Amino acid sequence: MSLESVRAFFAARAPDIHVIVTEASSATVALAAEAHGVAPDQIAKTICLRVGDTAMLVVAAGTTRLDNRKFKDRFGGKARMLEAEEVVALTSHPIGGVCPFGLPAPLPVYCDISLKAFAEVVPAAGATNAAVRLDPTRMATLVNAEWVDVCQAPALQCRIDGLSPYGWGM
Repeated sequence: MSLESVRAFFAARAPDIHVIVTEASSATVALAAEAHGVAPDQIAKTICLRVGDTAMLVVAAGTTRLDNRKFKDRFGGKARMLEAEEVVALTSHPIGGVCPFGLPAPLPVYCDISLKAFAEVVPAAGATNAAVRLDPTRMATLVNAEWVDVCQAPALQCRIDGLSPYGWGM
């Protein structure tokens, strides 16, 4: 039912966006990048977290990691990853297919600024072999997300490449 809820979400809010279902699994960032022919960072991974009593979704570039200090400063507490059963109960999506689309009930959604480095990102679409392609700003608008800076910047590689942490020239 999860894939169908995502299809219904796009049919109602953005009929020009079509869910892509592949034969190959896209349940991990690496598999998704391979299945869709993009760089791993272009995969928009969705993480289901809880801070205190508040559950939320954070969408970030594929290989980024949460920065505990930034997260705590922004949300006032330590992030706790939810167990698989909790994720399915809150989102209706299986692990590997979790996305901010087609949720059974509203959840706060936050998009990390790491996504802004790309003109197009590829988030999952409610199944371990389904995804969509869209502009990260449009994604944030469609799910009423707030932009946040809660992930670690790949600073060492950026210093080597002469780029800012998100791909812009320094």
